[in-house]
Amino acid sequence: MAAALLASIAVAADDDPAEIPDEGIDATITGADFGGAAPLPTSRTIRHWSSETTNGDNGVTYRYNMVGADPSTDGSAVIGVDIIPLNVTVAGHEFNGSQITNAVLASPLFSTSFTVQTSTGPATVPYSYVSTAAASNALGGPGPGGSLSPGNSGVQLLDATMRAQFNKIGSPFYHLVLDPAVHDPVSINVPDDQGTIVTSPVGVTMANLDMKWFRTRIQNQLGRLNYLDPTRLALFLTYDVLVTTDGTLGTVVVGAHGAGPATGNGNGNVLADGNQPVQTFVWGSWLSTGFFSRNRMWAIQDIHSLSHEIVSWAVDPFVTNTVQPWFVARSMQYGCSDLMETADPVAGLGFAIGSHNFDVNRFSEHRYHPSDQVFLPWFMRSDPQTQSVQHDRSVGRFTFLGDLNQVKDAAGNRIFQQAATGC
Repeated sequence: MAAALLASIAVAADDDPAEIPDEGIDATITGADFGGAAPLPTSRTIRHWSSETTNGDNGVTYRYNMVGADPSTDGSAVIGVDIIPLNVTVAGHEFNGSQITNAVLASPLFSTSFTVQTSTGPATVPYSYVSTAAASNALGGPGPGGSLSPGNSGVQLLDATMRAQFNKIGSPFYHLVLDPAVHDPVSINVPDDQGTIVTSPVGVTMANLDMKWFRTRIQNQLGRLNYLDPTRLALFLTYDVLVTTDGTLGTVVVGAHGAGPATGNGNGNVLADGNQPVQTFVWGSWLSTGFFSRNRMWAIQDIHSLSHEIVSWAVDPFVTNTVQPWFVARSMQYGCSDLMETADPVAGLGFAIGSHNFDVNRFSEHRYHPSDQVFLPWFMRSDPQTQSVQHDRSVGRFTFLGDLNQVKDAAGNRIFQQAATGC
């Protein structure tokens, strides 16, 4: 487990973020196909379990794989994570993932607590998901907080999400824990025709890379890094890097996950008669506050894209889990999708947690902003296998945010307080 690093709950003497005009870039965040692979039962790959659920709407039984131990067994799993910082240079500007590694290690992605300064000295405080000070409103801007996940405290974000999803918050046994190891950074020099820089009206700058070119760079590293182990997650970390398909910021990608044959040195024969190694991986970017629109994309800052992809990876590690097609008007960039991508339906929605002093500018809130996630029953049109403390007890909750997810359809119905609808 990553040690808790020193942060402070006190807000720096900058302008109040709530009083700063919204001059961030208004873009649409979407996903990208970085590939998938279905492992055979004996594959050398990430620890996972398989199950099936019958859809309550169409009667079809859908099978799926998820990372860790089967919650029905009350087992636990510790998954190793190889963090590979990518130091990207584009147009003479450096965007170094190694610069933000400590911030990611101290976040709820890998730590269970953080340190704050009090009048009597430093104090260690557990990351708590019991309530939140702020959550996305229906438009994606900052909204009021409230009760979030009662009883869920002192665990990593992924663990908290999975324990809530499978009604295991009270279990002393079921956990899904990530154990990180940081490796030397990999330098990537971007050709002039494959990337540029873009600066928001308030002066926050990010790298904008061609998606196909960057995807190839990730795939190249999967074959080059000889320490990669298919039983561990490979996490490629960038800092203020986004990718696009046409160079414009109408639709941008800030993270992805995938799987493929483990071709790096030491992984043995990739044609292994049913025992082929399959490497799962995530790319995510730390995003500085102030680049995206506060009024519509408030939560898309700091660890948001990393949380989006890591939880999605855990629920669909091989990018092979399919479900009855779903469509959400506010996430229309995903179209009519049959993928069990837990953060895509709620793209851009999130909440505030903890405290930090990393990557501070005048827009910083000094908190982390993880993504909301929809749960399995939302996809399966079934009764939630989750806490009944939010919503009517006969309904339960369909997303981690629960009642705090305020998104409504044209008729005024809250979309995520009921199961998915078709296309």
